[in-house]
Amino acid sequence: MLVTRQLVFKRFWYPVIPISRLEDTPQSFVLLGEKLVVWLDLKGQPIAARDRCCHRSAQLSKGKVTEGNIACPYHGWEFDETGNCVNVPQISDKAQIPKTYKIQTYQCQERYGYAWVCLSDDPIQDIPQIPEAGRSDYRLIPEFYETWNCAGLRVMENELDLAHPTYVHTTTFGSTEHPIPDELDIKDTDYGIKVQAKLGVVNPELQRQNLNMEDEQTHRTLDMDWFMPFTCLLRINYPNGLTHIVVNTATPISDSSSQIVQFCLRNDTEEETKAADAVAFDRQVTLEDKEILESTNYDVPLNIKKEQQMMTDKPGILIRHKISALLKEYGETEQTNG
Repeated sequence: MLVTRQLVFKRFWYPVIPISRLEDTPQSFVLLGEKLVVWLDLKGQPIAARDRCCHRSAQLSKGKVTEGNIACPYHGWEFDETGNCVNVPQISDKAQIPKTYKIQTYQCQERYGYAWVCLSDDPIQDIPQIPEAGRSDYRLIPEFYETWNCAGLRVMENELDLAHPTYVHTTTFGSTEHPIPDELDIKDTDYGIKVQAKLGVVNPELQRQNLNMEDEQTHRTLDMDWFMPFTCLLRINYPNGLTHIVVNTATPISDSSSQIVQFCLRNDTEEETKAADAVAFDRQVTLEDKEILESTNYDVPLNIKKEQQMMTDKPGILIRHKISALLKEYGETEQTNG
């Protein structure tokens, strides 16, 4: 499946840029092949628009923000949050600016420290709700923001694949004694799927410090949600009461590349576990995933008969069924390289 050729994916929300990167200058981003410029208005709210001036097609992301408006670097035209041109230096009377001087804008919201964008005026689903993000007993820690050369669907399946840790996460938590989960329960939901599982894992030294646990082996009780199409939430509960929540979105840049936007939430404090240490361990884990995922084919077939399957692939199988049903519901057929 080639994501840029499936129009329905434009009707979902994706995190594109950390808000912190927008504080001083506009930023560019490519979402589903569409070049965007993102900036902050006077209220500090993110605005997203097509990264082309309507005058001579210069990239607006190479310009600057002036009083909350994006100013083109070529002739200084300024556009507000609605895309209307509000200043043309070459026209002294602003009332004479033609109504046709306008750029395409898109829906954009701040959530969890990121600017989220939907390329459609009619989103199919809202931005995923994470209750812990609004709780005082949890802290939110930004983790990774980087491009991976793989399909978002591969990343989502990998997040819910509990057979790969033994072979991929050999330096972090994979246990040779637990090649499959002890428990696995999968439920269909209106937003995607919910997976609940229990997996035996090992605790290397850094993780023992992060968890404040001396045991060299333990169990993860997992409560995981997949939000269509490319966001996963992994709620990892440990026996000592610690909850470590990983939120990962594979924002689609192109058919073959995804922007990995990941943050975590934890119900402990900086004094108990340094954020840098929690990020360092998760970084080891993701690098192990990245090496494998970038070796896979990005044209992921929705037809499960085109790849071999096993018992622990059930979450991925249901994901493919759900996306196939989504395409059918909106009158699309799977687009592939053939």
